[in-house]
Amino acid sequence: MVSKQAFLFSLGSIYLSLLFIFLLMDVYARPANNSALKVETKEKAADNKDENEILPPDHLNGVKMEMDGHLNKEFHQEVFLGKEIEEFDEDSEPRRNRRKLAAIFSKVDRNEDKQISASEMQRWIMEKTEEHFQEAVNENKLHFRAVDPDGDGHVSWDEYKIKFLASKGFNEKEVAEKLKNNEDLKIDEETQEVLDNLKDRWFQADNPPADQLLNEEEFLSFLHPEHSRGMLKFMVKEIIRDLDQDGDKKLTLSEFISLPVGTVENQQAQDIDDDWVRERKKEYEEVIDADHDGIVTMEELEEYMDPMNEYNALNEAKQMIAVADENQDHHLSLEEILKYSEYFTGSKLMDYARNVHEEF
Repeated sequence: MVSKQAFLFSLGSIYLSLLFIFLLMDVYARPANNSALKVETKEKAADNKDENEILPPDHLNGVKMEMDGHLNKEFHQEVFLGKEIEEFDEDSEPRRNRRKLAAIFSKVDRNEDKQISASEMQRWIMEKTEEHFQEAVNENKLHFRAVDPDGDGHVSWDEYKIKFLASKGFNEKEVAEKLKNNEDLKIDEETQEVLDNLKDRWFQADNPPADQLLNEEEFLSFLHPEHSRGMLKFMVKEIIRDLDQDGDKKLTLSEFISLPVGTVENQQAQDIDDDWVRERKKEYEEVIDADHDGIVTMEELEEYMDPMNEYNALNEAKQMIAVADENQDHHLSLEEILKYSEYFTGSKLMDYARNVHEEF
């Protein structure tokens, strides 16, 4: 018969053994080196940064339509806030945001009559659009250096291609060597399709006389087609090509409001699709189709897309005023702008009515 002491000793041994096993499991379950994980994360972030620096962005600040043909849902905020758009978010302290909005109101109200007219809003929209332009120019200087390592002021398509593939995980030296020897790069189909589209865009950005080299200004047009009339035309052609179903190089309402690729699987998706149709129908009929003949030509879409079109800026100013003009006097007061802050800033400034008189 086992004694009580022996039994307790046996239990203690089993407990210690199990504890040892759990400790071992914990050690092996942990990453061998936490700092190694951090380095890997930083490397991935760096890779994404490199790719973002040399790829044309899908979203262009201050342009009414995205590169893929979607409407720019942040357009109103971009042309009203300019570079300050990032300072307004739902997490910001409402009182501070109200003060920022009041400061912007004072700048827009050029004649200091405590209200904003359409012409004042038009001038402001043009200024904020120019602000986005200048931001793109400054960023382009850095991006151009990234693809012009020898600093000769020109980048060839092959030089760009090497950098692009390196950002996708290819070995930069191997790619350069294979291109030099005209060897097959063995690129997957998806990456090749992106490269083909980029190549078309590259040669469009190459101003005559074409030399297949881009300088800094041409590279800016490559990344930001809104900076060049020729590239803006190319961008419009690309959008019409993607939306035009009958090949007549024009857009009917039904073509413009066609739902994005995908099926409606639930009510939430159906609501999103309904919003898509409603927003695009309104934009097509009221803004893009300038002569209201039910057909949008390349010329009409180009005028609509041109961010520096003063006539568009005036129309936009009138639209923005109409949204918040509660007393229908065709002007905006500070109270009206604060009440419709979500439209102008993307951020709802809570309890505006209670605070507006206290603060201003």
